[in-house]
Amino acid sequence: MTYLELVNDVLIRLRESTVSTVGETTYSSLIGKFVNDAKRQIEDSYNWNCLESVITVTTAANTSSYSLTGAGQKFRVNDVINTTSLIGMNNISFVEMNRRLNFTPTATSIPYEYVFSGVDGSGDTKVDLFPVPSGVFTILFDLVVPQANLSSDSTSVKVLDYLVAQSAYARALIERGEDGGTNSAEAYALFRGMLSDAIAMESTRYPEDNFVAI
Repeated sequence: MTYLELVNDVLIRLRESTVSTVGETTYSSLIGKFVNDAKRQIEDSYNWNCLESVITVTTAANTSSYSLTGAGQKFRVNDVINTTSLIGMNNISFVEMNRRLNFTPTATSIPYEYVFSGVDGSGDTKVDLFPVPSGVFTILFDLVVPQANLSSDSTSVKVLDYLVAQSAYARALIERGEDGGTNSAEAYALFRGMLSDAIAMESTRYPEDNFVAI
C-alpha cells in the first residue's frame, strides 16, 4: 500500500471520509503520523527481509575511516565481508580499535576488523577498519535498514501493510477514545497477534533471525 492508501484504510476503519492527499485535513495528517509510528514499531520488531540492504565500501590505501552512505544511524548488521580477500570481518570494541589505530598507526594490510565510529555530515554512520587498508578492497555491509518516514502520498511501505494499518488504527482509537466500536485494547491486542504470526512465518525462512522485540 502507498502512504495515502494506508491513511485512507485507517480512516475507513474509523468510519471517517477518505482524503485525496494525506495532508488534506488536520485529522488525516494525524493519521499519517500514526502510520509512520506504526511502521517504525514494526520495523523495530524483527529483521525483516524486505529491509535488507547491502552497502559497499571501497577502501583507499592508508585510509581507515569510511561512511556507510545511506545506512543512517538505526540499522542492524547481518554480516560484513571483505570480498576482495574473501574473509569475514570481525566487529571489535571501540577501545580495541582506538588503541590499534593509535598505537600502530603505520600498520597497513588486509582489513579484517571494523568498529562503528560516529556519523558524518549527512547523518550516516562511519566505520573504522583495521588493519588500515594497504590498497583497494571491497567491503560489503549486509544491513537491515529501516525505511525513511513516509511523506509522499505515492510512497509504498516496505513492511507488511496490513500490520501498519492495524497498528495505526489502534493508535487512532487510543487518541479518539471509545465510540461504541472496537476498543483500543482489543485493536492493539489484534495487532500484536498479527505481528507475532507474521514474524513466526518469516522466521521459518531465515533460521538465523531469532530476535523478537514486540
